Amino acid sequence: MIYLDNAATTKINEKALETLEKYSSECFFNPSASYRLGMENNQAILSAKNSIKSIIGADEKDGIVFCSGATEANNTAIQSFANKRSKQLLFSSGEHPSVYQFAKKLFEQGYDVKFINLQQNGEVDYEQLEELLQKETSFISCMLVSNETGAINDIRRIVELKDQYQPNAIVHSDMVQGFGKIQIDVSELGVDLATISAHKIHGPKGIGALYVKNGIKIKPLLLGGEQETGLRAGTENLPAIMAFKTVCENLNIEQNLLKAKNLRNEFLNGLDGLKYSINGNGSPYVLSLSIDGLRGETLMNMCQEKGVIFGLGSACSSKKVGNRVLEQMKQKNIIGSIRVSFNAYQTVDEIKTASNIIKNQAMCLLEKLK
Repeated sequence: MIYLDNAATTKINEKALETLEKYSSECFFNPSASYRLGMENNQAILSAKNSIKSIIGADEKDGIVFCSGATEANNTAIQSFANKRSKQLLFSSGEHPSVYQFAKKLFEQGYDVKFINLQQNGEVDYEQLEELLQKETSFISCMLVSNETGAINDIRRIVELKDQYQPNAIVHSDMVQGFGKIQIDVSELGVDLATISAHKIHGPKGIGALYVKNGIKIKPLLLGGEQETGLRAGTENLPAIMAFKTVCENLNIEQNLLKAKNLRNEFLNGLDGLKYSINGNGSPYVLSLSIDGLRGETLMNMCQEKGVIFGLGSACSSKKVGNRVLEQMKQKNIIGSIRVSFNAYQTVDEIKTASNIIKNQAMCLLEKLK
Protein backbone atom coordinates (compact mmCIF):
# COMPACT_ATOMS: atom_id res chain seq x y z
CA MET A 1 0.00 0.00 0.00
CA ILE A 2 1.17 3.51 -0.86
CA TYR A 3 -0.41 6.05 1.45
CA LEU A 4 -0.93 9.57 0.09
CA ASP A 5 -3.36 11.07 2.60
CA ASN A 6 -0.84 12.45 5.08
CA ALA A 7 -2.74 15.72 5.48
CA ALA A 8 -5.42 13.65 7.23
CA THR A 9 -3.02 11.78 9.51
CA THR A 10 0.41 10.16 9.48
CA LYS A 11 1.85 6.90 10.70
CA ILE A 12 3.49 7.26 14.11
CA ASN A 13 7.27 6.84 13.86
CA GLU A 14 9.19 4.19 15.80
CA LYS A 15 10.94 6.55 18.24
CA ALA A 16 7.64 8.19 19.16
CA LEU A 17 6.04 4.75 19.58
CA GLU A 18 8.84 3.68 21.93
CA THR A 19 8.36 6.85 24.00
CA LEU A 20 4.61 6.30 24.07
CA GLU A 21 5.14 2.79 25.45
CA LYS A 22 7.75 3.90 28.00
CA TYR A 23 5.51 6.56 29.52
CA SER A 24 2.51 4.22 29.46
CA SER A 25 4.13 1.26 31.19
CA GLU A 26 7.19 2.54 33.09
CA CYS A 27 7.00 6.30 33.77
CA PHE A 28 3.23 6.39 34.12
CA PHE A 29 3.01 8.49 37.30
CA ASN A 30 0.54 11.37 37.50
CA PRO A 31 2.40 14.65 36.79
CA SER A 32 0.20 16.43 39.32
CA ALA A 33 1.22 14.12 42.17
CA SER A 34 3.38 15.56 44.94
CA TYR A 35 5.78 12.60 45.23
CA ARG A 36 9.11 12.60 43.42
CA LEU A 37 8.18 10.42 40.41
CA GLY A 38 5.12 12.59 39.76
CA MET A 39 7.15 15.79 40.01
CA GLU A 40 9.74 14.35 37.62
CA ASN A 41 6.99 13.77 35.07
CA ASN A 42 5.79 17.34 35.58
CA GLN A 43 9.30 18.52 34.71
CA ALA A 44 9.22 16.25 31.65
CA ILE A 45 6.08 18.05 30.45
CA LEU A 46 7.81 21.40 30.86
CA SER A 47 10.72 20.12 28.78
CA ALA A 48 8.26 19.05 26.06
CA LYS A 49 6.83 22.57 26.00
CA ASN A 50 10.33 24.01 25.60
CA SER A 51 10.99 21.66 22.67
CA ILE A 52 7.88 22.96 20.92
CA LYS A 53 8.76 26.57 21.69
CA SER A 54 12.17 26.14 20.06
CA ILE A 55 10.60 24.85 16.84
CA ILE A 56 8.12 27.72 16.49
CA GLY A 57 10.40 30.52 17.66
CA ALA A 58 8.41 31.26 20.80
CA ASP A 59 9.71 33.38 23.64
CA GLU A 60 10.65 31.72 26.92
CA LYS A 61 7.74 33.48 28.69
CA ASP A 62 5.17 32.41 26.08
CA GLY A 63 2.79 29.60 26.97
CA ILE A 64 2.07 26.16 25.52
CA VAL A 65 -1.20 24.51 26.62
CA PHE A 66 -1.51 20.82 25.77
CA CYS A 67 -4.94 19.71 24.55
CA SER A 68 -6.59 16.55 23.23
CA GLY A 69 -5.88 17.74 19.69
CA ALA A 70 -6.10 20.68 17.32
CA THR A 71 -9.90 20.77 17.45
CA GLU A 72 -9.87 21.45 21.18
CA ALA A 73 -7.06 23.99 20.79
CA ASN A 74 -8.96 25.85 18.06
CA ASN A 75 -12.17 25.82 20.08
CA THR A 76 -10.35 27.05 23.17
CA ALA A 77 -8.79 29.94 21.25
CA ILE A 78 -12.08 31.12 19.77
CA GLN A 79 -14.29 30.76 22.85
CA SER A 80 -11.73 32.67 24.91
CA PHE A 81 -12.49 35.83 22.93
CA ALA A 82 -16.12 35.31 21.93
CA ASN A 83 -18.24 36.93 24.62
CA LYS A 84 -20.96 39.56 25.02
CA ARG A 85 -18.39 42.33 24.62
CA SER A 86 -16.99 40.88 21.38
CA LYS A 87 -16.84 43.21 18.45
CA GLN A 88 -16.42 41.98 14.88
CA LEU A 89 -14.95 38.45 14.68
CA LEU A 90 -13.20 37.66 11.39
CA PHE A 91 -12.56 34.19 10.01
CA SER A 92 -11.04 32.96 6.77
CA SER A 93 -13.54 31.07 4.62
CA GLY A 94 -10.91 28.39 4.12
CA GLU A 95 -10.62 27.35 7.76
CA HIS A 96 -10.63 23.77 9.02
CA PRO A 97 -14.10 22.66 10.21
CA SER A 98 -13.01 22.95 13.86
CA VAL A 99 -12.73 26.71 13.30
CA TYR A 100 -15.32 27.23 10.57
CA GLN A 101 -18.15 25.37 12.31
CA PHE A 102 -17.47 27.18 15.59
CA ALA A 103 -17.60 30.51 13.74
CA LYS A 104 -20.89 29.53 12.07
CA LYS A 105 -22.36 28.66 15.46
CA LEU A 106 -21.34 32.08 16.82
CA PHE A 107 -22.97 33.75 13.81
CA GLU A 108 -26.19 31.82 14.42
CA GLN A 109 -26.10 32.98 18.05
CA GLY A 110 -26.05 36.60 16.95
CA TYR A 111 -22.34 37.42 17.11
CA ASP A 112 -20.90 39.86 14.58
CA VAL A 113 -19.06 37.24 12.52
CA LYS A 114 -17.65 37.94 9.06
CA PHE A 115 -15.97 35.45 6.73
CA ILE A 116 -13.07 36.57 4.55
CA ASN A 117 -13.26 35.31 0.97
CA LEU A 118 -10.51 33.30 -0.71
CA GLN A 119 -8.61 34.28 -3.81
CA GLN A 120 -8.34 31.86 -6.71
CA ASN A 121 -4.90 30.77 -5.50
CA GLY A 122 -6.39 29.67 -2.16
CA GLU A 123 -5.07 32.54 -0.03
CA VAL A 124 -7.39 34.90 1.82
CA ASP A 125 -8.51 38.11 0.14
CA TYR A 126 -6.24 40.61 1.90
CA GLU A 127 -8.03 43.60 0.38
CA GLN A 128 -11.38 42.46 1.76
CA LEU A 129 -9.71 41.84 5.13
CA GLU A 130 -8.38 45.41 5.12
CA GLU A 131 -11.88 46.76 4.40
CA LEU A 132 -13.40 44.70 7.23
CA LEU A 133 -10.70 45.81 9.66
CA GLN A 134 -11.81 49.39 9.29
CA LYS A 135 -14.72 48.47 11.54
CA GLU A 136 -14.18 47.55 15.18
CA THR A 137 -12.67 44.08 15.34
CA SER A 138 -11.70 41.99 18.38
CA PHE A 139 -10.59 38.65 16.90
CA ILE A 140 -9.13 37.30 13.64
CA SER A 141 -8.52 33.64 12.78
CA CYS A 142 -6.66 32.59 9.64
CA MET A 143 -4.83 29.32 9.07
CA LEU A 144 -1.20 29.29 7.97
CA VAL A 145 -1.38 26.38 5.50
CA SER A 146 -4.61 25.13 3.94
CA ASN A 147 -5.37 21.51 4.72
CA GLU A 148 -7.32 21.36 1.45
CA THR A 149 -4.91 22.89 -1.07
CA GLY A 150 -1.62 23.64 0.69
CA ALA A 151 -2.05 27.38 0.00
CA ILE A 152 0.04 29.44 2.43
CA ASN A 153 -1.49 32.60 3.87
CA ASP A 154 0.69 35.61 4.58
CA ILE A 155 0.12 35.75 8.32
CA ARG A 156 2.64 38.54 8.81
CA ARG A 157 0.70 40.70 6.36
CA ILE A 158 -2.52 39.99 8.25
CA VAL A 159 -0.90 40.99 11.55
CA GLU A 160 0.45 44.19 10.01
CA LEU A 161 -3.03 45.10 8.75
CA LYS A 162 -4.43 44.37 12.19
CA ASP A 163 -1.78 46.57 13.81
CA GLN A 164 -2.66 49.39 11.41
CA TYR A 165 -6.41 49.38 12.02
CA GLN A 166 -7.18 47.35 15.16
CA PRO A 167 -4.00 47.00 17.29
CA ASN A 168 -5.93 45.49 20.21
CA ALA A 169 -7.47 42.67 18.17
CA ILE A 170 -6.32 39.10 18.84
CA VAL A 171 -4.85 37.07 15.95
CA HIS A 172 -5.13 33.28 15.99
CA SER A 173 -3.71 30.93 13.38
CA ASP A 174 -4.34 27.23 12.88
CA MET A 175 -0.80 26.10 12.01
CA VAL A 176 -1.45 22.36 12.00
CA GLN A 177 -0.46 21.77 8.35
CA GLY A 178 2.63 23.97 8.67
CA PHE A 179 4.02 22.93 12.05
CA GLY A 180 7.09 20.74 11.66
CA LYS A 181 6.87 20.97 7.86
CA ILE A 182 7.83 24.55 7.06
CA GLN A 183 9.82 27.04 9.10
CA ILE A 184 7.62 28.93 11.58
CA ASP A 185 8.56 31.83 13.82
CA VAL A 186 5.55 32.97 15.83
CA SER A 187 7.47 35.93 17.26
CA GLU A 188 8.29 37.20 13.79
CA LEU A 189 4.76 36.53 12.53
CA GLY A 190 3.30 38.37 15.50
CA VAL A 191 0.39 36.01 16.24
CA ASP A 192 -1.21 35.86 19.68
CA LEU A 193 -2.42 32.27 19.46
CA ALA A 194 -1.44 29.30 17.30
CA THR A 195 -2.71 25.73 17.06
CA ILE A 196 -0.48 22.70 16.43
CA SER A 197 -0.93 18.92 16.40
CA ALA A 198 1.23 15.80 16.70
CA HIS A 199 -0.43 13.30 14.41
CA LYS A 200 0.26 15.29 11.23
CA ILE A 201 4.03 14.91 11.79
CA HIS A 202 4.26 11.21 12.76
CA GLY A 203 3.31 11.68 16.39
CA PRO A 204 0.38 10.06 18.21
CA LYS A 205 -3.25 11.04 17.84
CA GLY A 206 -5.00 12.66 20.79
CA ILE A 207 -2.45 15.36 21.52
CA GLY A 208 -2.22 18.92 20.27
CA ALA A 209 -1.31 22.27 21.74
CA LEU A 210 -2.25 25.93 21.79
CA TYR A 211 0.56 28.46 21.70
CA VAL A 212 -0.31 31.52 23.82
CA LYS A 213 1.77 34.68 23.52
CA ASN A 214 2.96 36.12 26.81
CA GLY A 215 0.37 38.51 28.21
CA ILE A 216 -2.59 36.97 26.34
CA LYS A 217 -5.25 35.61 28.69
CA ILE A 218 -7.30 32.62 27.53
CA LYS A 219 -10.25 30.92 29.20
CA PRO A 220 -10.35 27.16 29.86
CA LEU A 221 -12.74 25.17 27.73
CA LEU A 222 -12.75 22.35 30.30
CA LEU A 223 -13.23 22.93 34.02
CA GLY A 224 -12.09 20.70 36.85
CA GLY A 225 -8.49 20.31 38.00
CA GLU A 226 -5.73 22.88 37.90
CA GLN A 227 -3.62 21.14 35.26
CA GLU A 228 -1.87 23.29 32.64
CA THR A 229 -1.81 26.22 35.10
CA GLY A 230 -5.58 26.05 35.33
CA LEU A 231 -6.10 26.40 31.56
CA ARG A 232 -6.93 22.80 30.67
CA ALA A 233 -8.48 20.51 33.29
CA GLY A 234 -7.86 16.77 33.21
CA THR A 235 -4.88 14.54 33.91
CA GLU A 236 -2.21 15.26 31.34
CA ASN A 237 -1.79 12.71 28.56
CA LEU A 238 1.84 12.19 29.51
CA PRO A 239 2.67 9.36 27.07
CA ALA A 240 1.34 11.33 24.10
CA ILE A 241 2.99 14.56 25.26
CA MET A 242 6.38 12.90 25.55
CA ALA A 243 5.95 11.14 22.20
CA PHE A 244 5.11 14.56 20.74
CA LYS A 245 8.38 15.86 22.23
CA THR A 246 10.30 12.95 20.68
CA VAL A 247 8.95 13.77 17.24
CA CYS A 248 9.82 17.44 17.66
CA GLU A 249 13.38 16.68 18.71
CA ASN A 250 13.98 14.51 15.65
CA LEU A 251 12.62 16.90 13.03
CA ASN A 252 14.79 18.16 10.20
CA ILE A 253 12.44 20.69 8.68
CA GLU A 254 14.68 22.01 5.91
CA GLN A 255 15.79 18.57 4.75
CA ASN A 256 12.24 17.22 4.83
CA LEU A 257 10.93 20.26 2.97
CA LEU A 258 13.40 19.72 0.13
CA LYS A 259 12.40 16.07 -0.01
CA ALA A 260 8.69 16.93 -0.11
CA LYS A 261 9.30 19.34 -3.00
CA ASN A 262 11.10 16.59 -4.90
CA LEU A 263 8.35 14.06 -4.22
CA ARG A 264 5.70 16.51 -5.40
CA ASN A 265 7.61 17.20 -8.63
CA GLU A 266 8.12 13.49 -9.28
CA PHE A 267 4.43 12.87 -8.71
CA LEU A 268 3.38 15.57 -11.17
CA ASN A 269 5.93 14.37 -13.75
CA GLY A 270 4.28 10.95 -13.55
CA LEU A 271 0.93 12.43 -14.56
CA ASP A 272 2.26 13.71 -17.87
CA GLY A 273 -0.41 13.32 -20.54
CA LEU A 274 -3.32 13.56 -18.10
CA LYS A 275 -5.41 16.72 -18.22
CA TYR A 276 -5.69 18.30 -14.78
CA SER A 277 -5.43 21.62 -12.95
CA ILE A 278 -3.75 22.42 -9.63
CA ASN A 279 -6.01 24.01 -7.04
CA GLY A 280 -3.94 26.51 -5.10
CA ASN A 281 -0.22 26.30 -4.56
CA GLY A 282 2.09 26.64 -1.58
CA SER A 283 3.18 23.84 0.73
CA PRO A 284 4.74 20.94 -1.20
CA TYR A 285 3.20 18.53 1.31
CA VAL A 286 -0.38 19.09 0.09
CA LEU A 287 -1.48 18.91 -3.54
CA SER A 288 -5.07 19.42 -4.71
CA LEU A 289 -5.81 18.41 -8.30
CA SER A 290 -8.92 18.56 -10.45
CA ILE A 291 -8.85 15.99 -13.23
CA ASP A 292 -10.92 16.73 -16.29
CA GLY A 293 -13.82 14.45 -17.20
CA LEU A 294 -14.13 12.21 -14.16
CA ARG A 295 -15.28 12.03 -10.55
CA GLY A 296 -12.53 12.20 -7.94
CA GLU A 297 -14.40 9.80 -5.67
CA THR A 298 -14.62 7.15 -8.38
CA LEU A 299 -10.90 7.48 -9.10
CA MET A 300 -10.12 7.25 -5.39
CA ASN A 301 -12.03 3.98 -5.10
CA MET A 302 -10.37 2.52 -8.21
CA CYS A 303 -6.88 3.41 -7.01
CA GLN A 304 -7.57 2.02 -3.57
CA GLU A 305 -8.13 -1.36 -5.18
CA LYS A 306 -4.67 -1.02 -6.75
CA GLY A 307 -2.99 -0.22 -3.43
CA VAL A 308 -2.83 3.59 -3.60
CA ILE A 309 -4.69 5.63 -1.00
CA PHE A 310 -5.36 9.36 -1.27
CA GLY A 311 -8.15 11.67 -0.15
CA LEU A 312 -10.73 14.04 -1.53
CA GLY A 313 -10.16 16.74 1.08
CA SER A 314 -10.50 17.25 4.83
CA ALA A 315 -11.25 13.99 6.62
CA CYS A 316 -13.33 16.02 9.07
CA SER A 317 -15.81 16.90 6.34
CA SER A 318 -15.34 14.04 3.86
CA LYS A 319 -18.92 12.77 4.22
CA LYS A 320 -20.35 16.07 3.00
CA VAL A 321 -21.21 16.79 -0.61
CA GLY A 322 -19.00 19.33 -2.37
CA ASN A 323 -15.93 21.14 -1.15
CA ARG A 324 -16.43 24.46 0.62
CA VAL A 325 -12.84 25.62 0.12
CA LEU A 326 -12.70 24.87 -3.62
CA GLU A 327 -16.08 26.53 -4.04
CA GLN A 328 -14.74 29.65 -2.34
CA MET A 329 -11.77 29.60 -4.76
CA LYS A 330 -14.29 29.47 -7.63
CA GLN A 331 -12.77 26.27 -8.99
CA LYS A 332 -14.84 24.97 -11.89
CA ASN A 333 -14.10 21.25 -11.61
CA ILE A 334 -14.77 20.40 -7.98
CA ILE A 335 -16.31 17.01 -8.68
CA GLY A 336 -13.06 15.86 -10.30
CA SER A 337 -10.84 16.96 -7.41
CA ILE A 338 -8.54 14.77 -5.35
CA ARG A 339 -6.06 15.61 -2.57
CA VAL A 340 -2.64 13.99 -2.49
CA SER A 341 -0.39 14.65 0.49
CA PHE A 342 3.16 13.47 1.14
CA ASN A 343 5.41 12.64 4.10
CA ALA A 344 9.15 12.75 4.62
CA TYR A 345 9.53 8.98 4.90
CA GLN A 346 8.31 8.20 1.38
CA THR A 347 10.65 7.29 -1.45
CA VAL A 348 10.80 8.58 -5.00
CA ASP A 349 10.08 5.06 -6.29
CA GLU A 350 6.89 4.86 -4.22
CA ILE A 351 5.71 8.20 -5.55
CA LYS A 352 6.52 7.27 -9.15
CA THR A 353 4.58 4.03 -8.73
CA ALA A 354 1.63 5.83 -7.17
CA SER A 355 1.43 8.53 -9.84
CA ASN A 356 1.67 5.88 -12.55
CA ILE A 357 -1.24 3.94 -11.02
CA ILE A 358 -3.34 7.08 -10.60
CA LYS A 359 -2.65 8.15 -14.18
CA ASN A 360 -3.44 4.70 -15.62
CA GLN A 361 -6.63 4.35 -13.61
CA ALA A 362 -7.74 7.86 -14.63
CA MET A 363 -7.06 7.07 -18.29
CA CYS A 364 -8.97 3.80 -17.95
CA LEU A 365 -11.92 5.58 -16.36
CA LEU A 366 -11.94 8.30 -19.00
CA GLU A 367 -11.94 5.64 -21.72
CA LYS A 368 -14.95 3.93 -20.14
CA LEU A 369 -16.82 7.20 -19.94
CA LYS A 370 -16.45 7.99 -23.64
